[in-house]
Amino acid sequence: MKAVTKLGWIAYAVAGVTVLLDQLSKYWILYVFELPGRGSVPVAGPLNFTMVWNQGVSFGLLRADQDLMRWALVLFAVAVSVVLAVWVRKAGRPVLAYALGLIMGGAIGNVIDRIRFGAVADFIDVSALYFPWIFNVADAAINIGIALLLLDMIRGEKRETSAQPTKDAA
Repeated sequence: MKAVTKLGWIAYAVAGVTVLLDQLSKYWILYVFELPGRGSVPVAGPLNFTMVWNQGVSFGLLRADQDLMRWALVLFAVAVSVVLAVWVRKAGRPVLAYALGLIMGGAIGNVIDRIRFGAVADFIDVSALYFPWIFNVADAAINIGIALLLLDMIRGEKRETSAQPTKDAA
């Protein structure tokens, strides 16, 4: 088996920091700020903290209000994280490493919630900006990671295209 590259270790670190930030923010929201008892609290400008227990996938899609679906989502997220952890072992581009680290960390952060609570704690509410979903740090990390992954793919395709000789040059 191939050794983990330096960028692979960076991705694992990004995943670890993401899980830590996600779980610390949820701990603070649930047990220090006690948002479940408050419902919704204005914070600043368009930002509110609004407590939602999400039983679905990111942003409440594919509701999983039965125990079987909960555990199926846990298994799916763990499988995705394992696949990404293997993929990132040979990462050769920094953007790819950061992207995979963010996605892994976000997935693991939400898995921890599903195991502990049966649902994911969501609380970041920017609906005043016409963004209808309430989310958390893990969801944000997953979405930023996917955006970076797409950016890396587009940049990789451009590099491959520019490296190929054109018919006019031949």
